Amino acid sequence: MTKTDYASVMARKGDIMLSSLGIDYGPFMAHPVMFDYEALMGLVPYDIEQIRQVQASAGVGRTAMIELRQITRLARKLAPKGKGARIFVKDEAANPSGSYKARRAALSLHHAEQAGFKGVVTATSGNYGAAVASQAARRGLDCVVVQEVFDSHGIGQPEILEKGRACEIYGAEVAQLSVGPELFYSFLRVLEETGFFNASLYTPFAIAGVEPLGFEIVEQMQEATGAAPDVVICTHAGGGNLTGTARGLRKAGADQTRIIGASVDLTGLHMASDTDFNRKHFTTGHTGFGIPFAGWPDRTDVPRNAARVLRYMDRYLLLKQGEVFYMTEALARLEGLERGPAGNVSLAAAFALSQQMDADQTIVVQETEYAGAGKQPSAQLSFARDRGIEIFRGDCEAEKPGQNVIIPDKPERLRVRDVDMNKLRRGLVKKAVAMVKPADRDDRLLEFLAEETRLSHAEVSALI
Repeated sequence: MTKTDYASVMARKGDIMLSSLGIDYGPFMAHPVMFDYEALMGLVPYDIEQIRQVQASAGVGRTAMIELRQITRLARKLAPKGKGARIFVKDEAANPSGSYKARRAALSLHHAEQAGFKGVVTATSGNYGAAVASQAARRGLDCVVVQEVFDSHGIGQPEILEKGRACEIYGAEVAQLSVGPELFYSFLRVLEETGFFNASLYTPFAIAGVEPLGFEIVEQMQEATGAAPDVVICTHAGGGNLTGTARGLRKAGADQTRIIGASVDLTGLHMASDTDFNRKHFTTGHTGFGIPFAGWPDRTDVPRNAARVLRYMDRYLLLKQGEVFYMTEALARLEGLERGPAGNVSLAAAFALSQQMDADQTIVVQETEYAGAGKQPSAQLSFARDRGIEIFRGDCEAEKPGQNVIIPDKPERLRVRDVDMNKLRRGLVKKAVAMVKPADRDDRLLEFLAEETRLSHAEVSALI
């Protein structure tokens, strides 16, 4: 009889992953750190046009590019003369499940269907679960979503509960768990017991599925303005959003476009902490995911993460919770677009950054998501108030995650704060080197870490 205790299941995770993915990670695991990233991505047997065709057949992609004229006008009113870049947004809420993650799900589930799997499993806070469930329904596949929802008191955030309901409406079985290490254990057990496909966010298929988003941005901006955008801003959590978009931009020839990540600053809150779980009011796109995944990508439910943001990210900006709530309302009031919180992290960054850029330049916010009742600022702020969080208007710079949420009292309060990218890069190198025996710290390792971090060979060599 197969043992199902925690230690036994975790000991079998390699075999479970191999059977549930149909991807042999063995060749990429020979070294504790180094692997051939492009060879990993090369396991996807489709070029970008074939991926676009797969997605189009599933009703995914080819979403509108919308110029935010009123928000740009406000940014220019606040900016120095000659400043105020034009702001555009890619309306990914138009995808079947209401977010860009339909792109990841469409390609992953196409592959699962082609490989003969009868069902799929994913672990998620919700948006990706809804995307997987939606695509599974289109293909007649069974779907199980393992979702981390509650603290130890059985209290779940409105946004996460909203996303769970979205998974269920598409016919998925949703296993809702409390915060803690049992998420991955439960995920592995479901994979093993069902024999279903692992529709992970971090496989090469999930990342390649985002590449057409970047490709479309270039096509649409060339049509609208005659050139690729100067800046594309991606809300950053686990890294797949930014990585896939950046790869698509490069494949479309946008080599000069700057790629910027944006996250909500939740410094001081631990994402795996039961006491901190409901003291944050954004469930994705925040520093609890963004910082650790940038600094060490391989902390996922697959042996090697195909999302590697330090290879692509030119700048990393932080926003306060109150600033994102403010921009969510501004988008609705000024542009008539009610959209969910994740994309509005990037929008808040774009609004502040626009005022530093020339008026003839362009910024693309590369996603929106749907806005259900649980995702609206009113729901999250009411939940925060019930948890004893203080909410008031003023200068967001004084905001302390887990203690208060400060809504800007005027639009000029919005600003961007840079993460020290070199610190992230150096941290990754040091962590990697600590995993490698001194005798194996050779030129191949140096080359890999230089590619992984975009540090020079001399900088990596000094750290080694």
